[in-house]
Amino acid sequence: MNKQPVLAFIGAGNMARAIIGGLINNGYPAEKIWASEPDAERLQDLQAQGLKTTTDNNAAVASADVVILAVKPQILKPVCLAMADAVQTHQPLIVSVAAGIMSSSMQHWLGGNPAIVRCMPNTPALVQTGANGLFGNAQVTAEQRQQAETVLQATGLTLWVETEEQLDAVTAVSGSGPAYYFLMMEAMIAAGKKLGLTEEVATQLTLQTALGAAKMAQASDVDPAELRRRVTSPNGTTEQAINCFVEGGLPALVEEAMQRCNDRSEELAAELGKD
Repeated sequence: MNKQPVLAFIGAGNMARAIIGGLINNGYPAEKIWASEPDAERLQDLQAQGLKTTTDNNAAVASADVVILAVKPQILKPVCLAMADAVQTHQPLIVSVAAGIMSSSMQHWLGGNPAIVRCMPNTPALVQTGANGLFGNAQVTAEQRQQAETVLQATGLTLWVETEEQLDAVTAVSGSGPAYYFLMMEAMIAAGKKLGLTEEVATQLTLQTALGAAKMAQASDVDPAELRRRVTSPNGTTEQAINCFVEGGLPALVEEAMQRCNDRSEELAAELGKD
């Protein structure tokens, strides 16, 4: 893309800072980024990095090609209502990282039919290894899709889904997914300690193993199922552990857990999107 868009972040919390940090690390000009936050003191460090800062959301919107809504879902409605006139006047692309709020609700609150890209991020965005599921409404142009990718690729992987409803499945897989792995890590560390390892050794071995397994899976030309088969020797130690997981119903349990997550995501969208 020849022209780098001016970006305005509405909200300067952890997710906004993760995206901003990734952008700056990737060479995005700090002077082309606005950050808006009611608490001026929370903006001082961003201002020191060269960003333009304000406590007035409308001022940020008026200057931007792309507006990133990075506030809590519970306050998104009043935030949108207060900036509706500015959005209608300046027609920026709206990128929302607020979980659970449908684009139709945001369109209504913003007073018309703005171009909206919804993003379901996850917390590894904080260390630039995030996974983002994206959906754009009918008003989003090809150029705006590229603009959204430019912003969100700063935190990691970006993938587009075909329907907005699929973002609930993205929530179940990657949005909530880090917690699943953290739980597995907790359990492995606890088991390692029971087997006689110190907490430090069990922790370091567990975390490095998780990192190594993920890197192997990403670099491999075969799927995770085949990688598992390759390291599971018949009658070996790994086979005993895998058999225990399968006999205990782990695959079915994972499916049920992710279905519950998906269902709750749908419920929250209905609750938070009420007019």
